[in-house]
Amino acid sequence: SSSVMNMSEHLSCPLGFGHYNAVDICILETVVIVLLTFLIIAGNLTVIFVFHCAPLLHHYTTSYFIQTMAYADLFVGVSCLVPTLSLLHYSTGVHESLTCQVFGYVVSVLKSVSMACLACISVDRYLAITKPLSYNQLVTPCRLRLCISLIWIYSCLIFLPSFLGWGKPGYHGDIFEWCATSWLTNAYFTGFIVCLLYAPAAFVICFTYFHIFKICRQHTKEISDRRARFPNHEGAAAGEAGHSPERRYAMVLFRITSVFYVLWLPYIIYFLLESSRILENPALSFLTTWLAISNSFCNCVIYSLSNSVFRLGLRRLSETIRSSCMCSKDRDVRDPKPRKRANSCSI
Repeated sequence: SSSVMNMSEHLSCPLGFGHYNAVDICILETVVIVLLTFLIIAGNLTVIFVFHCAPLLHHYTTSYFIQTMAYADLFVGVSCLVPTLSLLHYSTGVHESLTCQVFGYVVSVLKSVSMACLACISVDRYLAITKPLSYNQLVTPCRLRLCISLIWIYSCLIFLPSFLGWGKPGYHGDIFEWCATSWLTNAYFTGFIVCLLYAPAAFVICFTYFHIFKICRQHTKEISDRRARFPNHEGAAAGEAGHSPERRYAMVLFRITSVFYVLWLPYIIYFLLESSRILENPALSFLTTWLAISNSFCNCVIYSLSNSVFRLGLRRLSETIRSSCMCSKDRDVRDPKPRKRANSCSI
């Protein structure tokens, strides 16, 4: 009984659902976190494999940023195993305060990488549409790798003060009792994060997509006017064919960005209110935090629904896996002894 008491001292159920069959487990919280952890890991592994197996996706330079986001979101899913194990009463072997701080810092850094990548994607699409002739000289693979490296370094540095004791970073779905009672938000640190991360990223995204869609609307109007004036003019069709793929791809990326900010907006609002000591509610803290973390699974869904090339790559990947399984079964039945021969079913 004393061990159960010790566990309950370190376990907090933000939504208030616990004590199931005399076992102190946060039932609803556990279901939410375990489900999200599985979906995030499975979804981002799918994105990573499809990008590696579908060369057509590398036609766009934004694939560098999309893959970076996929890896960051995958690590978010892996790090979510920490609160999952804590809810299930598996000891991490580390002091609770250190576990909470490290987990909060890691999740904040990874989501900062995703936010910065979305801002860079919007700038990339802005350059592709506004400067199509000089785009290949401006955006090179070397500069893209340098940009991604700077994103990781900047994200690690911006949240480092919280890990050293100045305020609470971005994790508020407090499963650990120490996180809820002893690790408090700081209005100055919140303002620091908003000014150096949230606000610049939001401003860049709004500015670039506003001009992207403004330019696309102007091009569409020009093409329509040209078609009305010259119905058989080949230039109008050629201009529409050249511009349409860029516009469609910009729409896919705009959907990803919109979903990201829709899911993160409640969390950012609660973050500001909690830091100002206006509102403190464990249930809202849990829901807004894990709603924001659930965005790590959304990119896979948006790509599957919006990008035909990604769907083609996903179909080819599934067919390759299925044919590999069929080939291995046929080999086991027809050729029980291993032979040296070419494997036609490799990915």
